[in-house]
Amino acid sequence: MPPSPADSALSEDSALALLKRPDVAPEIFEQLAKNGSLLNSKVKRALVEHAKTPRHVSLPLVRTLFTFDLMQVALTPTTPADVKMAADEALCNRLESISTGERLSLARRASTRVAGALLHDREGRVIHAALENSRLTEATVVKALLGANAPGALVEAVSHHPQWSSRREVRVALLRNEKTPMARALEFARSLPPREVREILHNSRLPAHIKAYVLKDQQQRAGRAAPAGGE
Repeated sequence: MPPSPADSALSEDSALALLKRPDVAPEIFEQLAKNGSLLNSKVKRALVEHAKTPRHVSLPLVRTLFTFDLMQVALTPTTPADVKMAADEALCNRLESISTGERLSLARRASTRVAGALLHDREGRVIHAALENSRLTEATVVKALLGANAPGALVEAVSHHPQWSSRREVRVALLRNEKTPMARALEFARSLPPREVREILHNSRLPAHIKAYVLKDQQQRAGRAAPAGGE
């Protein structure tokens, strides 16, 4: 007779094979979660990712996972949505306490939410890595730029990023941010209709002298574009 999930003689391979089955009974998950001699990182992750693991078992286990196991849980397509959210939440809560190297890896590979959180990192190279994350969305970048605590390193990086700085909504967000360099603000304003630029600047946090310079440039461009005779 094979050992039960509560038996300390049960091997890791047997437990993992069991957790690959879609028809596991609810009590099996609870027995595995209480089997201290078996509950290593692989088994924990398999328990957390299984679609039928009761939430009173999986959610407490999420908080005990290693950093990169959390990342994989959040990225695994078959992981239940609420468990993915819990994994992302746990990762975001852990960001200030992990090493720069770990944050760099997460910035490059983690979920949209974690990459977005790392746009506010204290180190510029982590921000640059997050901007290269293929899961990062335009909406996440815009939200980060419009936040009151958007770091200068983020604004500078996005302003010069070949992909993100070409996006219209990102340019609008940069024109609203007080840390956008004047030269970049001028360039972005020139890519938008003058009426829209005036509306953006009305609610912008850009310094007054930059706003005035951009508006003056807009007026000069409009004057040069006007046909002879003042039409």
